[in-house]
Amino acid sequence: MMAATSEPFHLHARAVIALQQQLWLLAYDLAVCQLDLTPEHSPSCYVAGVAAMEQQNWSQAVTHLRQAIQLAPECAEYVVQWAKVLSLTNTCGEALRMANRAASLTLSDPLLLDTLGVIYTRCHAHERAALAFREAALRAPLNASFRFNYANALMYAGDNDAAAGELETVIALNPGHGLAHFMLSRLHRQTTMVNHLTRLQTLANQTPRGTSAHVYAHMALGKEYEDIGEYAHAWEHYRQGKASVPPLHVNSQQHDDALFDALHVAFDAPHSEMDGCRTDEAIFVVGMPRTGTTLVERILSNHPYVYGAGELPNFGLAVKQLSSTQTPHLLDGETITQAAFLRRLELGERYLSSTRPQTDGKPRFVDKLPHNFLYIGFIAQALPRAKIICLRRHPLDTCLSNFRELFVQGSPFHDYSLDLMKTGHYYVRFHRLMAYWKRLFPDRILELNYEDLVTEQEFTTRNLLAYCDLPWRDSCLHHHENSAPVTTASSVQVREPLHRGSMGRWKNYSPYLEELCALLHDAGVVWND
Repeated sequence: MMAATSEPFHLHARAVIALQQQLWLLAYDLAVCQLDLTPEHSPSCYVAGVAAMEQQNWSQAVTHLRQAIQLAPECAEYVVQWAKVLSLTNTCGEALRMANRAASLTLSDPLLLDTLGVIYTRCHAHERAALAFREAALRAPLNASFRFNYANALMYAGDNDAAAGELETVIALNPGHGLAHFMLSRLHRQTTMVNHLTRLQTLANQTPRGTSAHVYAHMALGKEYEDIGEYAHAWEHYRQGKASVPPLHVNSQQHDDALFDALHVAFDAPHSEMDGCRTDEAIFVVGMPRTGTTLVERILSNHPYVYGAGELPNFGLAVKQLSSTQTPHLLDGETITQAAFLRRLELGERYLSSTRPQTDGKPRFVDKLPHNFLYIGFIAQALPRAKIICLRRHPLDTCLSNFRELFVQGSPFHDYSLDLMKTGHYYVRFHRLMAYWKRLFPDRILELNYEDLVTEQEFTTRNLLAYCDLPWRDSCLHHHENSAPVTTASSVQVREPLHRGSMGRWKNYSPYLEELCALLHDAGVVWND
């Protein structure tokens, strides 16, 4: 603890300077010292709360920001940061209420407006997020970050032309904004006459390997070369882009193997349905990423009884919180072992309550976080009436699509996708785990083939709705007319009618997939060409 000073608010002034300089620990210590002298000094509560939040010290952040709000309930800056920490701690219902409260106050600072947009996005209130981002961009038109967030909101809403215009503005303001280049390449199909290849190649050449701009440039080049049918160039840029991404785990394949092994040990025999939460509201759509999970969510959420909740991290967070493990990873062997002893009713109720209020407006909701396939054992017991749909796609298309996709860096589940052979190995583990879940929980999991959805749309959709105990609605055949925002990598494709354009893409890259084919074949994975 630092020595006190005779000047009443000298410590606070120093804390503010430290906060502005992003010296989070120093700012926190100074603010706490000030609070020792003046316990009800709301500005110091605020500084301490923000500094704690930046250090991911959630309990201290909650304590200090709650006190700041209690002392100064009409301070917009305090309300916004309180809403932010609520959203970061997965208290989205209260975060949304506080965000609405902040929006009702006078907000003129574009940074606060941008932060408000981020909070709304986390709470899946995308229309309100777009309004906040738009206002931030209008108030600070030369701020590339604010303009980029607004472009993202436009893309989520399906206004790709307006999003492209905003992204071009971002690039004009900051030519090295790699993510803006990357997103722009994805908004439309490029042609030999209209593309960004020259500009992207310049960016790739001018940025150091391993930087985010370098990664984004190569991944965008891969996508644009693929669009114009130059698959050898596309492959080389995908390979270079992925090779430049630092993995989250040093030994990612060993980490993943340990995870799958721990699940087999924790669920080592058929389980009866224990006392769980008896709600039938939740429909889980799981599977390897890039296999059609967003498409299925759009089909289901075009039904009047169903709300599309997007990719919710809530179930995994509930498992982690209730298991009380202090390990740094959301899911690991220790967490799985401890979670095996959880009260299933408590887990189910914790998950359900964490989705409120977004999910209680309709009888059913879809949670389509793909990697929830890891939690199927827990889901089946904690929510015995929940529906679980697992998407399957041609193994080579699945592995290729995961390798072609640039997932959020730092994601706890996507290290495998940085290397094609590791992707294949991960697919084998996924394939075997799904077979295991189906043996343990017969009749609980519907496996749905992406190719069947495309080639036999109505028949497959009818089976899907029947499994979910939903009455038939013709609207489910028109998923592309669903106006709800889309925040995944499929945001462009799912707004198109079903077509075969993504089927058999692996054939364009067959010269580079021979080793992958051998790995899958040796593991007993079969497919039809």
